[in-house]
Amino acid sequence: MTGAVMQFLGAELREMGGAGKREGNWRVGRDADGILWLVMDCEGGGTNVISRKVLEELNGHIADAEKDLPKALVIRSAKDGGFAAGADISEFKDVAADPETLLREGHAVFDRLAALKCPTICVVHGACLGGGFELALACDMRIGIRGASFAFPEVQLGLHPGLGGTFRSLALIDPIEAMTLMLTGKSAHTNKAKKLGLLDAIVEERHVASAVQTAANGQIERPEPGLKTRAMAFSPARNYAIKQMRAQTEKKAPKSHYPAPHALIDLWEEHGNDAEAMQKAEIDSFGRLLQTDTSKNLQRAFFLRQRLRGNAKGEDGIAHVHVIGAGAMGAEIAAMSAIRGKRVTLGDTSAEALGRAIKLAGEICGSKHLSSAEKRDALDRLMPDPDGYGITSADLVIEAGPEKVEIKAKIYDGLKSRMKDGAILASNTSSLSVDELAHHAHDAARFAGLHFFNPVSKIDLVEVIKSAQTSDDTAARLAAFCGAIKKRPVHVADYPGFLVNRALVPYMMEAMTLLDEGVPKETIDTAALRFGMPMGPVTLADQVGLDIGLHVALSLSENLDVPLAPVSDTLRDKVAAGEIGKKAGKGFYDWSEGTPHPSSDEGAPEDLTDRLILPMLNACAEVLRKDIVEAPDDIDAAMIFATGWAPFRGGPMHYARARGIDEVVARLRALEDKHGARFAPDAGWEALK
Repeated sequence: MTGAVMQFLGAELREMGGAGKREGNWRVGRDADGILWLVMDCEGGGTNVISRKVLEELNGHIADAEKDLPKALVIRSAKDGGFAAGADISEFKDVAADPETLLREGHAVFDRLAALKCPTICVVHGACLGGGFELALACDMRIGIRGASFAFPEVQLGLHPGLGGTFRSLALIDPIEAMTLMLTGKSAHTNKAKKLGLLDAIVEERHVASAVQTAANGQIERPEPGLKTRAMAFSPARNYAIKQMRAQTEKKAPKSHYPAPHALIDLWEEHGNDAEAMQKAEIDSFGRLLQTDTSKNLQRAFFLRQRLRGNAKGEDGIAHVHVIGAGAMGAEIAAMSAIRGKRVTLGDTSAEALGRAIKLAGEICGSKHLSSAEKRDALDRLMPDPDGYGITSADLVIEAGPEKVEIKAKIYDGLKSRMKDGAILASNTSSLSVDELAHHAHDAARFAGLHFFNPVSKIDLVEVIKSAQTSDDTAARLAAFCGAIKKRPVHVADYPGFLVNRALVPYMMEAMTLLDEGVPKETIDTAALRFGMPMGPVTLADQVGLDIGLHVALSLSENLDVPLAPVSDTLRDKVAAGEIGKKAGKGFYDWSEGTPHPSSDEGAPEDLTDRLILPMLNACAEVLRKDIVEAPDDIDAAMIFATGWAPFRGGPMHYARARGIDEVVARLRALEDKHGARFAPDAGWEALK
């Protein structure tokens, strides 16, 4: 239980030593003013989830309140992490087996809460997600503690809200804003939540008691529905908004891949003026969506994320991080480490680079919705260190220098007499052999690769790469460090391209080969987008940097024992001309008008999609065969969370199994016959049959 919450409850509740009597997943008690407090404190974890058991217990507490009506009923959380993380996804299989019965049971609980004949107040701190958000909406009023945020992440599971969130959010706030929250899964942080009308008041923790009293006495003014809300009650206005919404949604989440947002729009179109009808339709629609492959695969992605989170368990013993290199990667690694509570020194020979890094750190703080105090504290923990004084006291030194062995070796030579005993050295290399770099490290057992992905502030996956000499303790501590800074580690053995780049480079190189053959770049990218990739390979190459792409492609071509597509002449020419992608303003695309959004089938060869996708699958089979990762699920997790690989397909290995291993192998052989040895099926497929 949070210290602030514990202190407050200790003052306000009189049962069980003032902390409220625990009854299953709830702490319950009445304060001296007759206000009933229901404090959610789910057993067996640090996060509240809205499970069937939680709802059954809540129903019992509401029934008791009906018999002995309190002055007001307050619901809040006792967990440090926030109000609630949403529904218990492990129960979705049970719901899918009998959706109507189980969903109606949940709706009945929230309906009963909404009908209670006393004020009901939800006090929210931290994240209030999914089913937790729907619980808050069933209350009359919501009081937010600074830092509170609301989101409907169901769309990320191939669903829409299923416990009343559709009709209650549309009735409470501007329908366009409500639909946007549900369609995108984006968060409404404290101030925005207040502006939208999700929160009736924002307070500090120490003022919760006073705010609750004010709410219980009916003294919180509640805004009337705005003009736009009233306008949306009329069909013409709603129909126009729906038309626009459908078009935008189809662009970002095609119905063939992601049916849930389109089903949500249907609900609003058909039942937007009838809450009772919409409630019934919500239940029916949610049950149908649970049965779709998209939802099943996106739920799989959720559990893959949990798998990665499990890799990060344990203590890292790392309080001070020194980052060498204030370029794009080093600056973001340093910023994220400081934001997550580590003391960070950032070294670089360029004062300008250090200045840019500190400015970038401030911008990242803003993007993470840190308060002014949190931003101040994070920046206080980040110290520019041009002379490298922090090296001697750092528990972890992360080298983020240029991708050249000789440069990294020189950096490591300068560290050997300066790093303290027990400190770990890690390289953020994306393409160099960790085994080779280990020969230059101060202590090979305490050296490993720690490959972050750009942009570090947005991509959570990190490859933890062991050399032949890296100790298990070092790898475990680095994985725990990733967890401490809210990243998701995957353990990988040293191999050209490691895991993600080994799979991704053949995809990008095949796209370059297609360009050499005269296939338009827009056509190539469109095929990948239609498959479900977040970005086409040509756009991705521009985004990464064509110079970097060329370097990695040459490195893999020289070090792999299997053939790849020849390194593209078109790519070489672009790099030679200085047209190296987004960072130069021009690569294959002109970036002066922003990110390209291609849509074209012109000149598309019949086998275009398989030529792009199957080389990735083949590389994954090779990585698995060579024991570079432990299991196929590691591949799927890494590719989804590092590259955005078509998550609704469940990851490349899951897609291969769903398509059929024999069919994949046969298709590779057909491509080999037509295009050459680079498509030869890897021997690893045999073990996967």
